[in-house]
Amino acid sequence: MPVSSAYRPDPRFFDLGPEFGDPVQAADFPMTVLRLRNDRAAAGVGLETLTDAEWLEHFGCFRPLPGQPGPIAMRYHGHQFRVYNPDIGDGRGFLAAQLREVPQAAPLREGGVRGTASPRLLDLGTKGSGQTPWSRHADGRLTLKGGVREALAAAMLESLDVPTCRILSLIETGEDLERHDEPSPTRSAVMVRLSHSHVRFGTFQRAAYFSRTDQIETLIEHARSLYHPQVAPGDAVGFMSAVVQASARLTAKWIAAGFVHGVLNTDNLNVTGESFDYGPWRFLPHYEPGFTAAYFDHQGLYAFARQPEAVFWNLTQLAGCLKPVVGEAGGEAGVAALTEALNGFGPAYIRELRAAFLARLGVKSLGEAADQRLLDCTLALAREQKEALRWEPIFFDWFGGFSSAARALGGPRRKSYQGETFDAFRFALMEHEPDRPERLEHPMFAAAEPEEMLIDEVESLWSAIDRDDDWGPLKDKLARLEAAGQAWDF
Repeated sequence: MPVSSAYRPDPRFFDLGPEFGDPVQAADFPMTVLRLRNDRAAAGVGLETLTDAEWLEHFGCFRPLPGQPGPIAMRYHGHQFRVYNPDIGDGRGFLAAQLREVPQAAPLREGGVRGTASPRLLDLGTKGSGQTPWSRHADGRLTLKGGVREALAAAMLESLDVPTCRILSLIETGEDLERHDEPSPTRSAVMVRLSHSHVRFGTFQRAAYFSRTDQIETLIEHARSLYHPQVAPGDAVGFMSAVVQASARLTAKWIAAGFVHGVLNTDNLNVTGESFDYGPWRFLPHYEPGFTAAYFDHQGLYAFARQPEAVFWNLTQLAGCLKPVVGEAGGEAGVAALTEALNGFGPAYIRELRAAFLARLGVKSLGEAADQRLLDCTLALAREQKEALRWEPIFFDWFGGFSSAARALGGPRRKSYQGETFDAFRFALMEHEPDRPERLEHPMFAAAEPEEMLIDEVESLWSAIDRDDDWGPLKDKLARLEAAGQAWDF
């Protein structure tokens, strides 16, 4: 059986018509060798029953899955480092399919109860699948190293409870690629990500660029009904508010995870607040507000601590696209309401940042003042001890709050846990009760070091593949990250 009985195709974006995407064909690759197959993610959409041969047919040669019309390259524009580019779109990828999440795989809702709403609509999007009308003069390909790096970024973020796409498949394709920013020729791959929407801010920007308010209205209703159904039909302001809140939550979780996306252009942010498209990403080695991920980000526009600013700027561009629709329906009062929804980002971000830090430290909320004090003290400790104390171990050592005092103070970083700044952190932590302290019984917390994702390890994992075609270290790392996610159990 090619797909399981739980498989539910629902290709909704395809119904929007030719003004939103172009039918395309995947490249005819010289070979297809399966390198990574994420069966846990596949089971969430009823694809785990595919044989390896069927997997290669669907995700290497891109024979459409049952009930899917065939791939389309999505149309969008975007600000790239705040310079508007009307000549982009899906240039080396496409939307291959849309399908419903298996209900049992749906994330837990508030209070640990699975939602009763319809299962989420998920996308299968590709990278490296060949040229499209939007490729310009590029080859439409993905390096194998780039695919490996995306798999690592997504797995690390998922383990830390950051809203992220998941890498479903990575297939080596047998071409030698020339790249100016890595040793060439280099190996090629095609990747498939499982993501909660590829409707980007830039999708709206394209419609606005051509003054197509009808298309903007279509996109609002499409995204509202599928991704923010709590918003009433026709409520563009409510839709904007929902995107703002989701984006604030995502940004706060990036910061708590010590993650730097690297390229926060408007075509790399979507309406569901789930991150995707990991190019020059990094995780912080230690607290450094100006830490950048992209070697070409010379001005530090998307540096670690500037990510909230970048996301807000991008949300401002989205609000500008919605303004004609809102103004036509509600006049000046409607535009004022849209501005208010946009300006809700700051308070939402601070609220979500407190919640994200509490979750990372494994403690319960004690109220706004005490939670903010713990956030401030954690950052102060990270700042003061940045030469000796890496970002991730702070949360690992003190997970569960003061229940971990003996573990932290007897561990390899004990010398960093002293002095006035640490005392303030300790007192702030002691105020908060542990949240489900039984999680500390997981074997991960008996180790001296947490799972991290620093650049030296990334390069080492790639080197084993590049030098010896040894995929064992990468697969072991991915398995450890899955176990870490189970240990954190956010």
